[in-house]
Amino acid sequence: MTNAKPKLNLNTPNKLTILRVILSPLVLLFLLWDFPFHNLTAMAVFGAAALTDLFDGRIARSRGLITNLGKFLDPIADKMLTTAAFLGFLVIGRLDVWAVMLVLTREFMVATIRMLAAKDDVVVAADFAGKAKTVAQFVSILFMFTALEFASWQDTLLAGFAPPDAVFSVPLLIGHILIWVSVVLTVISGCQYVYSYRRYLMDEN
Repeated sequence: MTNAKPKLNLNTPNKLTILRVILSPLVLLFLLWDFPFHNLTAMAVFGAAALTDLFDGRIARSRGLITNLGKFLDPIADKMLTTAAFLGFLVIGRLDVWAVMLVLTREFMVATIRMLAAKDDVVVAADFAGKAKTVAQFVSILFMFTALEFASWQDTLLAGFAPPDAVFSVPLLIGHILIWVSVVLTVISGCQYVYSYRRYLMDEN
């Protein structure tokens, strides 16, 4: 009798997660590729990817379809999606490099803690602060996409109306502020993870 070879479990939640991985670079591509309504297209792709994040977890928990592949891919897909948007905003000059550095540093910290905890078969689940930062990131990114699309109308759809520049610049400013709010929540959640799982950073002797 031979032992069955292990195989990847491509159930519905995992397929949704893989779809999010595929969509993430498309968000960056459409944001940087200058064509009519490209910001709106990038926002639509981001929104679709964000919905997969909502449904894959719910389906996995409700149907008992939680797998090792899902545990591995889900956080990677989440970080790919938000990082794609943040990097795009950075390239077009709508986000500070310090914001990106803080977000990436937090993700590296939490990923390291998860690896250390995994040695003891401990799963580091998202707490309230972690969920709040995810919602804040998604909301701020979607708002910035909307503001960018609206600002592009100044030279296209609304060119003949000549509204004040503030009509277009204020939404961009609000989007910038919202992103920084999400960055602050990201840093706070990272600090809480480090404090909650600080025992994995301590020497035994």
